[in-house]
Amino acid sequence: MKKISILVPCFNEVENVALMCSSLLNVIGETLSQYDYEIVFIDNCSTDGTREIIEGLCAENRKVKAIFNVTNFGQFNSPFYGMCQVTGDCVITLCCDFQDPIELIPRFVEEWEKGYKIVSGIKTSSRENRVIYFLRSMYYKVIKNMSTVKMIEHFTGFGLYDRTFIELIRQLDDPVPFLRGIVAEYGFKRKDIEYEQAKRRAGKTHNNFYTLYDAAMLSITSYTKVGLRLATFLGFIGSAVSLGIAVIYLIMKLVNWYHFQAGYAPMIIGMFVLGSIQLFFIGLLGEYILNINTRVIHRPLVVEEKRINFDEPNQTEKEKNTV
Repeated sequence: MKKISILVPCFNEVENVALMCSSLLNVIGETLSQYDYEIVFIDNCSTDGTREIIEGLCAENRKVKAIFNVTNFGQFNSPFYGMCQVTGDCVITLCCDFQDPIELIPRFVEEWEKGYKIVSGIKTSSRENRVIYFLRSMYYKVIKNMSTVKMIEHFTGFGLYDRTFIELIRQLDDPVPFLRGIVAEYGFKRKDIEYEQAKRRAGKTHNNFYTLYDAAMLSITSYTKVGLRLATFLGFIGSAVSLGIAVIYLIMKLVNWYHFQAGYAPMIIGMFVLGSIQLFFIGLLGEYILNINTRVIHRPLVVEEKRINFDEPNQTEKEKNTV
């Protein structure tokens, strides 16, 4: 019997987590009863009582499992780590806020049985703030045109992943994984399923300007060279313009030695323009260096506080692991 793992990353979802679990159990019981299953909640150090509810759900059903992180490791590391811990023949990831429609799960499994290794949920529209959705759309188009990898527009990670893909990401050993880019780069045989993103059922979104900026910079510095190329090209252009202005003023001064007064305006304008360009690209280069620094330090993706309902290895396996 094939086994389906459903991974639900959560952070302060006290109003959603119990209903999410019961909804998933209903979907499995009604449409996927021929499969074995596990539902894994990976909690990013919630402080609102989410963990207590998850512990109760795990006590009621041993197929409901939990991983509790010691702190908040961010919106990318925690789900990626959870995907590497599940034991099913495929894993389905979805958010705990009901913005990812759980009714698509049977459709994902159906496409998986047809031979697709990845089934991606692609947003065609959203009931979120229109300005935010517009900015997201612009970001996806920009990053798609800038990247050497054909990035997937409006793909948040919601989807199904075959075990062969899970084995691949386990081998990557990436301390700052960007799943959307990895799927685009190593997508195997992929099927895209379109859907409309619903509003968050309850609670407040945990995304803010910083988290969105972090996601944008991670994708840019991991999958594009355009920032460095742009810095190089504009640097050459700025140098050429500066040299041209200097030569022109030198010639004008030599020709009209006593009558030509250079003045301070051109010098000040040139200084500020070039200075602003330099500061902008120093900041951009800093983002690339920060990415490199994170990879060199190579901290663990996640540090667990505890896990629930994961089978402990038997004594023989423990002895083998200590040899």
